[in-house]
Amino acid sequence: MRWSKSLSAGAAVAAVAALVTALLLLWCEDAGQGTGSSMAETATLPKLREDFRMQNKSVFILGASGETGRVLLKEILEQSLFSKVTIIGRRKLTFDEEAYKNVNQEVVDFEKLDDYASAFQGHDVGFCCLGTTRARAGAEGFVRVDRDYVLKSAELAKAGGCKHFNLQSSKGADKSSSFLYLQVKGEVEDRVEELKFDRYSIFRPGVLLCDRQESRPTEWLVRKFFGCLPASWANEHSVPVVTVCRAMLNNAVRPSDKKREVVDNTAIHSLGKADGS
Repeated sequence: MRWSKSLSAGAAVAAVAALVTALLLLWCEDAGQGTGSSMAETATLPKLREDFRMQNKSVFILGASGETGRVLLKEILEQSLFSKVTIIGRRKLTFDEEAYKNVNQEVVDFEKLDDYASAFQGHDVGFCCLGTTRARAGAEGFVRVDRDYVLKSAELAKAGGCKHFNLQSSKGADKSSSFLYLQVKGEVEDRVEELKFDRYSIFRPGVLLCDRQESRPTEWLVRKFFGCLPASWANEHSVPVVTVCRAMLNNAVRPSDKKREVVDNTAIHSLGKADGS
């Protein structure tokens, strides 16, 4: 009986090790594709923010109840970059802080998004942080959320006048990948590009470092694994959620003539720390 238990424990450890190894191999594939920030851009960041504020732009966030969306909303309000802030989700969120009092909330049914087209109208900038997991929603549910909901929301945002669409994707995203997660991420990246936003920014972070309100055991194990590694090596394959959000905003205030830009994990670290935050 003891031998059987030891064997089971050993198999579990081996499975986790195999998972981590596979993730690292896939995440290394897209290294070097991102956009960094130069010293000159860092020096002018406060000026870029001020110029951006003067444009009185409006913004929407999809997935504000999730870890990245929640932190992104907080950063947007603290930096006061937009004249109007709207979050779009399946339920109304409750905020106690005074800073959230002017946040507009649009409650929608993602299965009938066409009926809620008005929620996507009149926004200059959009951030999509929607996502779930196969473990939580099943394979079909994962595809519905991470591909179908995202794509339909992007279509409505484009029709509603959104100029700059920001998509949170994943390191290793590739529509030809044999891993469903990375395959779906790569597919939705390409299909959103076909909508031809004036500016389309794709963020491909590695393992997101945060204390999730939602329990995801596999992610917890991977985060613990990275926590035991040297900082320089871990930074190449993981990133704090707050750094991702700051990178998104620092990138948004920078003028760009690129129709499509991919910001990889290394560039996210650079952009997210551009102002010394």
